[in-house]
Amino acid sequence: MTLNEYNTAVDLHADGIYRFALKHLRDEDLAKDVVQESFARLWVKVDEVDGNKAKSYLFTTAHHVMVDEVRKGKRSTTMEEHHQNMRSTSQAQPDLKEVLDAALATLPAIQRSVVLLRDLEGYTYEEIAELTQLNLAQVKVYIYRGRTALKEYIGQLDLVL
Repeated sequence: MTLNEYNTAVDLHADGIYRFALKHLRDEDLAKDVVQESFARLWVKVDEVDGNKAKSYLFTTAHHVMVDEVRKGKRSTTMEEHHQNMRSTSQAQPDLKEVLDAALATLPAIQRSVVLLRDLEGYTYEEIAELTQLNLAQVKVYIYRGRTALKEYIGQLDLVL
């Protein structure tokens, strides 16, 4: 990969990786860290990565970095998160974005990743399989189960509201 191809990859894919990480992690600072770490790892392997496969490499790396962040995050709870939960319970009508984010938060990390890659970023099943290193059948099953869980969560919420 040349320096020009690297700079082009930054221009083309930084926003997509940021959106993907932000939807998954729901934290702007962590999402920015994921983007930066993904490009830093690409820079380390700039001689080994083909310029045509930069997007695949970046999203695969971002996925792995996010999984690591989720694992670290399970070990601790931030005070901001605790206060956010208290504040959201006092609101009368939840925002659609908040409902969707809460529904996504109920999914296991791998289901959330594949659903976001498919429905938010528009990747094909084959591309998702390559990015997440799962086989095609697993990707389809995870997307189906994730979407079903989201429907059930949002359907139950309609009964409450």
